[in-house]
Amino acid sequence: MKFIDEFKAFALKGNVMDMAVGIIIGGAFGKIVSSIVNDVIMPPIGLLVGGVNFTDLKIIMKEAVGVVPAVTINYGNFLQVTFDFLIIAFAIFMVIKFMNNLNRKKAAAEAVAPPPPPAPSKEEQLLTEIRDLLKKN
Repeated sequence: MKFIDEFKAFALKGNVMDMAVGIIIGGAFGKIVSSIVNDVIMPPIGLLVGGVNFTDLKIIMKEAVGVVPAVTINYGNFLQVTFDFLIIAFAIFMVIKFMNNLNRKKAAAEAVAPPPPPAPSKEEQLLTEIRDLLKKN
């Protein structure tokens, strides 16, 4: 029973839940970026280089024979995935850069205006008054 309790404590920690949400959102973000690359960015690039669809680029090593498919090196898919990666990496870089700027501004604001010292407690005020009275006498 102890193992199950330990697993529950681990699985229900905030960090694990945050990580799970991040993975789900990251997967969805990856699909969006793939769509942008495949449907928006690559067609104009293909048009610029002569109407080439990058996913169709391949080197045929052995032609198809009957029902046996051809053996190919699909370097067009590799180019497509590389563009996906570069765009995702750039987007993540921009998000992290934005967050770092916010953290720097927050740290600078805290450094400029240090918090005022706490007011003395009632006991300290009374002791100060007693000390001052004793000095007068």
